[in-house]
Amino acid sequence: MSADLVELVDADGSPCGAAPRRTVHGAETPLHRGFSCHLTDHDGRMLMTRRALTKRTWPGVWTNSFCGHPRPGESTTAAIHRYSRHELGVDVAELTPLLPDFRYRAVDASGVVENELCPVFGARLVGSVRMNPLEVVECTWALISDVKVALRATPWAFSPWFVAQMNQLEIR
Repeated sequence: MSADLVELVDADGSPCGAAPRRTVHGAETPLHRGFSCHLTDHDGRMLMTRRALTKRTWPGVWTNSFCGHPRPGESTTAAIHRYSRHELGVDVAELTPLLPDFRYRAVDASGVVENELCPVFGARLVGSVRMNPLEVVECTWALISDVKVALRATPWAFSPWFVAQMNQLEIR
């Protein structure tokens, strides 16, 4: 299993191939598997992260806690644990599916397309955040009610998938 492949899927979500991650996001991005994870705490707060300024798509915007791509044949759960350690230096617990059928397509200002079958999970973090600066430039805990207000007021400051997910989620 290559560390740099993503799994391509057809319209029904069935695997139909694989491609190198660096080649998948462009003007003609094929549908592929991804995931998003929202970390919350017992005080009603959510961990939001700001994407590194060097990210290819939506650099510097605020988004959900972390997201990524399962490798071909890798379970989404395994990918979530791998990415939580890679991006935030933490483990996660209480992993819960929130939007198992979430799918989105969005075009970045540079013309790069995101086209993902992207189930959304909630979880609790284990440990203290140690951001990977290649992935995350900043993070903050915010009350979910405040996050929803900010998303309505300034949707352009957030990733389009985060806005769409929060519009569908009933996180409190």
